[in-house]
Amino acid sequence: MVKVNRPHIGIFGKMNVGKSSLINALTGQDVSVVAAHPGTTTDPVKKIIEILGVGPVTILDTPGIDDTSALGAQRVERTNDALDQVDLAILVFADQFDAYDQTLMETCVARKVPFFFVHNKSDLQKLNVEIKGADIVDFSCKTPHLLPRLLEMIKKHLPKSSYSQDVILDDFVCGGDEVVLVIPVDASAPEGRLILPQVQTIRNLLDIGAVAVCLKDTELREYLQNHTPKLVVTDSQAFAYVSSVVPPTVPLTSFSILFSRLKGDFDAFLRGTRAIDRLKDGDRVLILESCSHSVNKCDDIGRTKIPNWLQKYTGKKLEFDVLANLDPIPADAEKYKLAVQCGGCMVTRTQIMRRLDILKEKNVPLSNYGLTIAYCNGIFDRVTEIFRKKGI
Repeated sequence: MVKVNRPHIGIFGKMNVGKSSLINALTGQDVSVVAAHPGTTTDPVKKIIEILGVGPVTILDTPGIDDTSALGAQRVERTNDALDQVDLAILVFADQFDAYDQTLMETCVARKVPFFFVHNKSDLQKLNVEIKGADIVDFSCKTPHLLPRLLEMIKKHLPKSSYSQDVILDDFVCGGDEVVLVIPVDASAPEGRLILPQVQTIRNLLDIGAVAVCLKDTELREYLQNHTPKLVVTDSQAFAYVSSVVPPTVPLTSFSILFSRLKGDFDAFLRGTRAIDRLKDGDRVLILESCSHSVNKCDDIGRTKIPNWLQKYTGKKLEFDVLANLDPIPADAEKYKLAVQCGGCMVTRTQIMRRLDILKEKNVPLSNYGLTIAYCNGIFDRVTEIFRKKGI
């Protein structure tokens, strides 16, 4: 599993309850600064560790939720943002369980974030509280024999879906099948490397025992004259040309569509994409990026190409807003008539689903880059056919 897909575990709590000591104990390293002075951690700190039976995970140390210093409000806001990015929250308290801890627990419940409590510094004070509806484990960095119990609690509460093996083409391709991967090398391609969905798809095919044939779009026509692959997967931006070259008898889809199934709500995407036909002049469309990147105003897929495709297809003048990274969904999100999510290769499924859930609550139709491009090119049914045949 690549780095960005590792499950994220966040450590949350008040200042000076030993959150940084806890992360140092988990990692076996001095990752976070530890001091008696409250508010030592000013920004979320990340570290990767390996947990037996789970694999690699990313641990986040966060600022205290009770920080009232000059910059405290900003630090607390970052902590709250981090809560939306994790697959599991470890809630830490020490000498007393108070309203801050209760609110933190209620926030996890409201946001459907799995959690458990760590009673830290348990060597100094015995646990004197019972928290209904939550597991609690004692811990102290001075009693390392308690670490296995803490790790077991992590494995108990970490959703298996966050670290189980990714399924990309396992249910469509068998050992020995030939799959053609169309990878254009043009101005929008990264210099000297493949993008992550391409790499993960190649690795998945190798694990299956299938044959991965990587071609540039300019090489595809000649190759197909003598080969009939089981499936063709292309960069979505090349859909128009590739669909004209690949015979109708050969299934076709894209990397982005494969990842919309892997990382998003595929059923919601399939339904929501058809909302493109209902767009009217002046309607607002939300473009959801999931990473930071250098923007090429002429070739950027989310900021330029998809808006152009949508306006050309619909014949309507639309308004577009872009959210980069994992910026919060606007409170007035109901104003959007469509939201288009990128493939999400640089974030986890949990992180994408949290933002999609907010939009679903606002009844905003959802789509994905690849599905939107396919719809605007008139090949939506063709590139989703393999999934519909499987009843997906």
